[in-house]
Amino acid sequence: MVMGLLTADRDIGRDPAKLFNVYTGPSFDDDFRKLLIAPVTMREEFIRMIRREAEHARNGERARIVAKVNAFEDPEIVEELYRASMVGVDIDLIVRDICRLRPGLDDISETVNVYSVVGRFLEHSRIFYFENAGDPEYYTGSADRMTRNLDNHVEAVAPIEDPEIRQQLRYNLEVVLVDNRMCWEMQLGGSYVQRRPTEDEPERNTQKYSCARPSRR
Repeated sequence: MVMGLLTADRDIGRDPAKLFNVYTGPSFDDDFRKLLIAPVTMREEFIRMIRREAEHARNGERARIVAKVNAFEDPEIVEELYRASMVGVDIDLIVRDICRLRPGLDDISETVNVYSVVGRFLEHSRIFYFENAGDPEYYTGSADRMTRNLDNHVEAVAPIEDPEIRQQLRYNLEVVLVDNRMCWEMQLGGSYVQRRPTEDEPERNTQKYSCARPSRR
């Protein structure tokens, strides 16, 4: 499952051109308008948004983070999420491969859930959601939450502002969180348990839903 963005947004269109100019030498202007670029701005921007959710939680406002990635191992980002969880931010991580963050630790990650989907299709999309006290922000792009991606690779993540695309991204995230067939949930000790429907519960398979949804459009 791979996602791409086709856009006529001029600011998003200009940022890649600026990026190539920075790395090929004609320009040293790295003030990007909308894209989060690694290794230039992405790490600090994601940390800023995590801390913003933590501040919302302290103020009693809606605070939630949902991230779908291939891998999650960067120590600094993990530590920021632990701190956010400690003040009450709800955090759902959908991580296909390695995840350094552990859910359910007393007083550390009690509001964290970690899931992995393994099925017919390779889950390869990266989606990031920040509740932002009722003014949500969505991002999608190429970067995992790994040190190599944030510091050593050239990666880009774009904000999604179109309401229809936002709705699709929200669906793509939430359908995983209710999956009871292909989804594995990390336990406190680091092992995973596969979700199964109960006898009176319908099967909810995220990959089947994802295949059926485009055909209905």
